[in-house]
Amino acid sequence: RSPRCRRLSPRSSHIRHAWDPTKSMAQNLAEMGLADDPNKAVPVPKKKLLGMEVESDGRKQGKKIVRKPYVVNEMEYEASLPEKKSNTLSRDLIDYVRYMIQNHGENYKASTGCPREMARDEKNYYQDTPKQIKRKINVYKNFYPEEYKDFIASLKQEKMDVQ
Repeated sequence: RSPRCRRLSPRSSHIRHAWDPTKSMAQNLAEMGLADDPNKAVPVPKKKLLGMEVESDGRKQGKKIVRKPYVVNEMEYEASLPEKKSNTLSRDLIDYVRYMIQNHGENYKASTGCPREMARDEKNYYQDTPKQIKRKINVYKNFYPEEYKDFIASLKQEKMDVQ
């Protein structure tokens, strides 16, 4: 089969439910009130040359009948809903940030006399720069402020116990 002959399934569930496999793509989209060619749906006005009239062929474009307006309505409603933001971070990122803070504290970049830094740590698989690591730690602080405070308090407690 050639690629033009294969049947494609629409990605949108609204379109998929209203789709009639016996009709062409153009017929299906026209029934739903959708455009199959954006260039024809919103024509760009052509500039007229000075002194010349552009003649039309005399045909009037007929009104298109929309038989399935609910598809467009459902798609507009779905598009108007606010996007949900995820309020979680991946477990890998949380473990990475906690490991870095636990082993390096606030030492993003090596200063004089300090041999290890976060940017040169072997767990820094993606070779994040000090600024990128700092940004990830700040994201963790903003997403989980209570957990971060408890983690820092437990680190201070461990230091007190060691001394």
